[in-house]
Order: sequence, then C-alpha cells, then structure tokens
Amino acid sequence: MVIPGTPLGGLLRQVLYVSTSTAPPRQAVVDAILQQSRHNNALESVTGLLWVRRDRFLQVLEGPDEAVRLTLDRIVKDPRHRDVEVLVDRDLDQREFGSWSMALRHSGETDDDVDGRVRTLIASKPDATHAHFERFLG
Repeated sequence: MVIPGTPLGGLLRQVLYVSTSTAPPRQAVVDAILQQSRHNNALESVTGLLWVRRDRFLQVLEGPDEAVRLTLDRIVKDPRHRDVEVLVDRDLDQREFGSWSMALRHSGETDDDVDGRVRTLIASKPDATHAHFERFLG
C-alpha cells in the first residue's frame, strides 16, 4: 500500500518525543490539539500516536522526512509545550503506526484504562519503541 505523500522507494522518518504541558491540560485543550494534529497530519501524510498523561505528552510521528521535521518544528515552537525531548529519531522502511491518525483518551476513561488500551496498541511494536512507552508509564 502506498500512502499519499510518501515517495515510492523513499525512506520514512519516525520521531518519538515527550514534552510537558505549560499549563494543566484540560480536556478541551487536549481535544483541540488532537483535532489540529489530525488535520495537519492528514495534509502532510504523517501518522502516529498522541498520548497524554497528566501534564506529559508522548507522541510518535511517522511520515516523509521533511513532513516529520516540519511537524516537530511546529511542536517545539508551540507555547503549550516545554521540555520537548526527542527519544527516537530514525529512518523506517515502513510505518509502525500505519494508518493511525492519533490515539487518545476517550471520555470517561481513567489513566489505567488508557494505559491498558495503549499497551494493547503497542504490544506488537519493536522492543525499543515499546520500552519508551513503558518508561512513560512510570
């Protein structure tokens, strides 16, 4: 399957980062971030995962190198984030998070519910990626 915006035979880039919210992330703020991320990512053929736990964000971005670089640049400049730390920055032959537009807490879910759902989603991912998620859980 060819994903639009991905050069044939071209490498994809994956970036996994964590950051801290500059203000306690209310659900409305998180929903706005998710909506904007999905919109921007669809335009740039970027897929991945967004996970919010308390005041911490963990996000995986995958897509064409330039698109991922520009997306990360926007995130670093976003005043809602601070202490952006890139944990993984690598080339991929194929996407690990495929057609995910982003994953997030559903209304009424507890931290344990979200943690369990994300653990299920990442269970089949490579050990290095899986380890970062486990450390994020603390």
